[in-house]
Amino acid sequence: MFTLFIKLLDRLFERGTRQVAQRSSRRGALVRIGKLFVASAFVLPVLPFDRTGQAFAAQDAKRKQTKDDTRCDYWRYCAQDGYLCACCGGSATTCPPGTEASKVSWVGTCRNPDDGKDYLISYNDCCGKTSCGRCMCATSERERPGYRLGLHNDINWCMANDSSVFHCTTALVVGLAEGEA
Repeated sequence: MFTLFIKLLDRLFERGTRQVAQRSSRRGALVRIGKLFVASAFVLPVLPFDRTGQAFAAQDAKRKQTKDDTRCDYWRYCAQDGYLCACCGGSATTCPPGTEASKVSWVGTCRNPDDGKDYLISYNDCCGKTSCGRCMCATSERERPGYRLGLHNDINWCMANDSSVFHCTTALVVGLAEGEA
């Protein structure tokens, strides 16, 4: 009885599969999948994002300090993601010896608590040596999703250099944010 049921089920699925195969092609399936991807590319940017992190980041901005650049709460590190060069033989603005600054970077806007102004900070990875392994900071104030690459910090920015090996990250002040001048 059970084997008869299995045979009947097998024939049913085989017949259905053959009918689908006769009415469709691999190329048609690829076209449908492609249309789905294109449609989702237009929908994804408007999907809701969890913005609670931005509220917490605003609170953290009030607790930033300006003295010790080897701590994650240093004001320039508001969008930092990586090991601090200040702990790895360099400084907040210079790469350690034996490494070179990445040719591309991401940008953040950080508030200096001493003067209350917002500054543009360029985060440059230092490339050419294996990861430093000291003072890992992963703050992401005002970070944007991966489709806005210039504002996204979860990318290996050493990809444009001769050596794509990441070592640490610097935080260079490149100017006042718009409206602060």
